[in-house]
Amino acid sequence: MTQSGKIKLLIADDHPVARSGIKALLADAGINVVAEATGGPEAVKYAVEHDVDVVLMDVCMPEGDGLTALNHIKLDKPDLPILMFSAFDNPTYVARAVALGASGFLLKGCTRDELVKAITSAAAGESVFAHNSLRRVTAAMATPRATSDIEVALTKREAEVLVHMAKGLTNKDIATALNIGYETVKEHVQHILRKIGVTDRTQAALWALHKGLV
Repeated sequence: MTQSGKIKLLIADDHPVARSGIKALLADAGINVVAEATGGPEAVKYAVEHDVDVVLMDVCMPEGDGLTALNHIKLDKPDLPILMFSAFDNPTYVARAVALGASGFLLKGCTRDELVKAITSAAAGESVFAHNSLRRVTAAMATPRATSDIEVALTKREAEVLVHMAKGLTNKDIATALNIGYETVKEHVQHILRKIGVTDRTQAALWALHKGLV
């Protein structure tokens, strides 16, 4: 922390208005925003090269997503608290955040008090995942097949769909990204879940993460 005792915070969000809003919310809260980043790579560079106490990281950023940045920062600074911040209550995002060592997962609709408490708790080394979110992910992680080393023969297209699933994309988003039909994506998802031996997308995402696909 700084000499004033304030928590040194790095904010990573691609929206200037969002960053300004966060800074305004944190005014007079004992938290000093020492830097802002607009994408994952910029956040990684600053976090690794400078002394910060907590990182508040947006999940979805065009210039490098937050979960990938979380992974890179943790390789260099495994003890640095990183809070993921998202507009989407996506269980796949939460699962990856937990698996990659995030200190918490906050929704952008949270109150000022919730945001301040999360940052101060993370700085103190505490986990600040919401109980419901953590329960869902814990259940998925307890599924043996989700972390299994069993080899599964996926087709090239199935592997591509799985990677997008693991990144939290919906079937509609996957169809657009891969330029294939929505119904085709649904069929691929069903085949993937059956081949891997899991029952939902969160478990599939954890399997993909365990396999190093994302």
